[in-house]
Amino acid sequence: MSERVVIALGGNAILRPHQEATYENQLENVRKSSEIIADIVQKGYEVIVTHGNGPQVGLILRQNEEAKDVVSPFPLDVCNAKSQGMIGYMLDQCLKNELTKRGLTQQVVSLLTQTQVLSDDEAFQHPTKPIGTFYTEEEAKVMMQEKGWEMQEDAGRGWRRVVPSPQPQSIMEAETIMSLVASGVIVIASGGGGIPVVQAQDGTIAGVEAVVDKDRSGLKLAQEADADIFMMVTDVNHVFVHYGTPEQQALEHISVKEAEQYMGEGQFSSGSMGPKMEAAIHFAELGKHAIICSLDEAAAAIQGTTGTHIS
Repeated sequence: MSERVVIALGGNAILRPHQEATYENQLENVRKSSEIIADIVQKGYEVIVTHGNGPQVGLILRQNEEAKDVVSPFPLDVCNAKSQGMIGYMLDQCLKNELTKRGLTQQVVSLLTQTQVLSDDEAFQHPTKPIGTFYTEEEAKVMMQEKGWEMQEDAGRGWRRVVPSPQPQSIMEAETIMSLVASGVIVIASGGGGIPVVQAQDGTIAGVEAVVDKDRSGLKLAQEADADIFMMVTDVNHVFVHYGTPEQQALEHISVKEAEQYMGEGQFSSGSMGPKMEAAIHFAELGKHAIICSLDEAAAAIQGTTGTHIS
């Protein structure tokens, strides 16, 4: 049987740092990313793709603000859904085109995906996830008063809205994803961590103003889709310990125990590699295989010749 892999694309797969956020630039980046995904498909793997959406949902929120006097703004969960649709459309189209070029016949589906969270998650009492536009302190005070937003100063760059980032409990469309993959379909799902929803006692669901961490959501997707491999694609080809010092060392093949030791030593920043290593450890603890690697080397990494592997 083919091994099943969840490929979690980082933000640079869609929009590179300091690059203008035009549709054309993003489409070209996605086209290049699709070539790498097609390489993995061509090697015989069953593939599920998930992706970030930070810059894209930030732009949608900015459009909300710029047009608020003309068009009523949409809530955050709807903005997440809009970004899923936009990125899913680009990935769907580019991947189909790349497969066609190679004479491959697999179908591709982009699935609008909701992630269940708990309404009593403590994150709702302590919003921490910065999103959207930067404001001056004066503007931020107005937003806090007029909209009831939580605002925080962000690393000297200005003030931003912060929202809850609750723990993902389940991927609502997991069974559908598994059925599609079992039928040979390449599925694009759970973009941006999924649209956060809460479920009432009667089974009905409703969106909430929150953002689910994409690494945690990617882990949940890999678990519920019964993946063999969870690959997190980022902008570096290895995870490093003692980063930026003369003792800097690239990690290649390590055990869960070794990874946990490095985590305990505080080797990984909570704002960058820490969440990825945490997700990789949890997945590998299931007896599975986690990989962290660069986009350009992803096809080689899945063969074990590069990247950081935790098992």
